[in-house]
Amino acid sequence: MDNMRERFVSVTSRALDEDPRLALVLAEITMDGFRPSRQRHPERVINVGIREQLLIGVGGGLALTGLRPIMHTFASFLVERPFEQIKLDFGHQGTGGVLVSANASYDWPAGGFTHMAPGDVALLDTLEGWTVHVPGHPDEAEALLRHAYAAGDDKVYVRLSQQSNAAPRPVDGVGLRTVREGGPGAPVVVAVGPLLDNVLAATQGLDVTVLYATTVRPFDDAALRGAVARGTADVVLVEPYLAGTSTAAASEALSEVPHRILGLGVGRSELRRFGTMDEHTAAHGLDPHCLRRRIDAFTRPPARG
Repeated sequence: MDNMRERFVSVTSRALDEDPRLALVLAEITMDGFRPSRQRHPERVINVGIREQLLIGVGGGLALTGLRPIMHTFASFLVERPFEQIKLDFGHQGTGGVLVSANASYDWPAGGFTHMAPGDVALLDTLEGWTVHVPGHPDEAEALLRHAYAAGDDKVYVRLSQQSNAAPRPVDGVGLRTVREGGPGAPVVVAVGPLLDNVLAATQGLDVTVLYATTVRPFDDAALRGAVARGTADVVLVEPYLAGTSTAAASEALSEVPHRILGLGVGRSELRRFGTMDEHTAAHGLDPHCLRRRIDAFTRPPARG
């Protein structure tokens, strides 16, 4: 099976052939995969070199001409390094485009902390009007990329990862989908993108409702409210980026319901050993064993004395 980044190349190459409004801006990363597209569409496939601020600036300029720009590099270089350009060239200018990242939070540990971006979604949360897709499988990535490319002049971030669930789920670019339904009053666990399989393994045998999110912004308030029981609600958010990124959004959705929320995700402490992607997942407590312990401890009824 191909990975999400490889699927991005194939889907985008076809989309460039099909839609003359699309333009692709690269900063060296993944350039080899797009050489055939650059030969076919030299005016719409642009490589700016290792200049990430220019990557966003060129994309913003293309948007002002009426094109729909797709801008791509590693997440840390796409969102964090050129954040001012994103804020000004798209937010302030009122233009739209598609940011497509690779390597997510810690997919390439040997790249060091410069190549890790667990805070990307939280950073975009400081800006208005961004849709954020977090696919959990290459097939989902394809569907969400096509959705983003056809989304008029909206501002869209598609967060691709080397991590993947074993099988795809239907996605519509909107909100939460029920994967496992617990009994009346059962706690709700929201699994985001490539962490769904870990969450399902961790909650096997527990009386919980599992919701799956591949579109996290805008947050699906109605689906979360519909999943919790009347009265108090316990909600666990399991996100493949900075822990607690969506706790405020979930709390606002449940503002009229007594609730508790536990936000699980990537910790703030830097892991200074390279290791492997799976070792980083475990170190952040996002493997099935750690998730089981943390979810069970939060949702278990208190013992009576």
